[in-house]
Amino acid sequence: MAEFHQSRKNIIRLIFIGVFAVIAMRLFYLQVIETKYRQLANAQAIVRKLIYPTRGIIYDRHGRVVVNNTALYDLMVTPSEVKHLDTAFLCELLGIDTATFRERMEKIIIRNSRYRQSVFAELLPPDVYGRIEENLYQFPGFELVERPVRNYPYHAGAHIFGYIGEVDSATIRRSDGFYQAGDFIGKTGLERSYEDVLRGQRGVTYLVRDSRNRIQGSYAGGMYDTPAVAGKNLYLSLDIELQQLGEQLLQNKIGSIVAIDPNTGGILAMVSSPTYDPNELSGSERNKKFSRLFTNPELPLFNRPIQATYPPGSTFKPVDALIALHEGVITPQYGYDCRGVYLGCGRPIKCTESFPGHASNLYNAIAYSCNSYFSQVFRFIVDRERRPALGLAEWYRYVSDFGLGKKLGIDLPGEYSGYIPDTAHYNKIFGKGHWNSCTIVSLGIGQGEITETPLQLANVMCIIANHGYYYTPHVVDSVEGDPDFYRTHLVLHRITANVSDTDYDIVTRAMAAVVERGTATIAAIPGITICGKTGTAQNFTIINGKRVELKDHSLFAAFAPREHPKIAIAVVVENAGFGASWAAPIASLMIEKYLRDSIATDRLPLLKRISEANLIPEYILEKKRRIDSLNQVRDKLEARRIVAR
Repeated sequence: MAEFHQSRKNIIRLIFIGVFAVIAMRLFYLQVIETKYRQLANAQAIVRKLIYPTRGIIYDRHGRVVVNNTALYDLMVTPSEVKHLDTAFLCELLGIDTATFRERMEKIIIRNSRYRQSVFAELLPPDVYGRIEENLYQFPGFELVERPVRNYPYHAGAHIFGYIGEVDSATIRRSDGFYQAGDFIGKTGLERSYEDVLRGQRGVTYLVRDSRNRIQGSYAGGMYDTPAVAGKNLYLSLDIELQQLGEQLLQNKIGSIVAIDPNTGGILAMVSSPTYDPNELSGSERNKKFSRLFTNPELPLFNRPIQATYPPGSTFKPVDALIALHEGVITPQYGYDCRGVYLGCGRPIKCTESFPGHASNLYNAIAYSCNSYFSQVFRFIVDRERRPALGLAEWYRYVSDFGLGKKLGIDLPGEYSGYIPDTAHYNKIFGKGHWNSCTIVSLGIGQGEITETPLQLANVMCIIANHGYYYTPHVVDSVEGDPDFYRTHLVLHRITANVSDTDYDIVTRAMAAVVERGTATIAAIPGITICGKTGTAQNFTIINGKRVELKDHSLFAAFAPREHPKIAIAVVVENAGFGASWAAPIASLMIEKYLRDSIATDRLPLLKRISEANLIPEYILEKKRRIDSLNQVRDKLEARRIVAR
């Protein structure tokens, strides 16, 4: 009997031990292994608040702030804390419907989990922010968080500075967790090229709240907080006032201006027109405004200085002159008896001048832009060894050396290379041995398949101004905290062909004659010797499947002063006719502004005439009117839908 009682005690002890063991293991699991309940407890007591860093400030060459930061607010949400929410009222304040509300919440939970604070509505307009702030106590789980956004005080330089936008899922994956949903990243321009420098580092602070959801202070004395680190500042070669003048001159026109300091390669101005106020893509309406810009047939988002390509026309003639002089196929005294047309290849090539002696030597041929002269000079270059394939290959080597047909490496994304045809190109089209210098003679006057970007055209002017070298074109001169940046980015490129200073002097003297007595006298500035070259490029478009000839493009390329050049410039105005009509006076005003810091009083009427002229083709204006009409209808329908809510 005693043994039976002892056995029963042991069983009871084992039961108690087993129960305690189960409880202990469960507690261990809940407190050490399982994180769900810990997250729930922390979510109730600890608030994780993101601190967005300010992006680096951008300054122009004179220390003026051209890109700054201002503050807007994001509405953040932590889904696990959303309880007893008046969804209809919140949707009314935000101007959305309940279906949109549910869709956003689902996406946030899938992307970031229920316990992480995420962006629910970004960059709230001031009126919406005010209404939300007044009623925020009614929306548990929601919080307003300040976000720095970009501000552009000069309302210029959109294509240079670029814009920022929310990261997509692919970017988040590629960043190995650095970016999170709701973060912003540079999308275009300097914002994209220098994203790693400008973005800074996001911070996090943890706050403790009581059972009534009131913030009591920092968690653990701030031990786990991470401070936000501001981005680094950029200092540019850009002159923002020169940029503003360029945008004024090109308003209501399609085209480009690129101005470079030939001594450094620094971009002084880079205008793409039509353009837009960069502030449009910075505020709360940016998505709507981006859509309008994207569908605009004038293509205001297209960065023409580095992405548009054109036949250079007669602006290419100084390059052919340097090649011919260096190869010894002409002398400066060589002349051609042009009577207004070139017949050397059996088909007429028109020349804009026909008066006797306008091509009596190289100086006059450049000054009066004789097509006949340079058609013959090009044939001399290609035929000098009686083998056109070898002659064109040598010409191609020279032209490539001048930075054409390849990217120059500017610190902006999306640069195009242009195109220079070579021997292989014509062998493919005509067959090996079935073409000669007459087949491709249009290359000698900058036509045919040859295309350049406005940046390349301005860079050629730098090479001629410097007598055979250039620096990699760049917008950023220095970066805060990086003393070696300028030295490592100031890359010198020397033309491998050893063209003599004498040959450069001959060509620059001829280019000075262009402005003094030739095709671009309208560009003359008293007291400043400008070396320039006009150009007129053929232009067409396709409308309803048919080729339609349009007014020629107006081009002008130059540098000044002739001695100790300080600015090289290229101007392209589409559908504007002769180079002297529009491009040359625009370049002249830009040169005067940069070298003298103002425009002379007697030249202000010229400035006014150019600024007020509208040269956008009618077929583009008609497209724009149709799209604007559709946008107006869409806006009215949207307004009615909002009122109906």
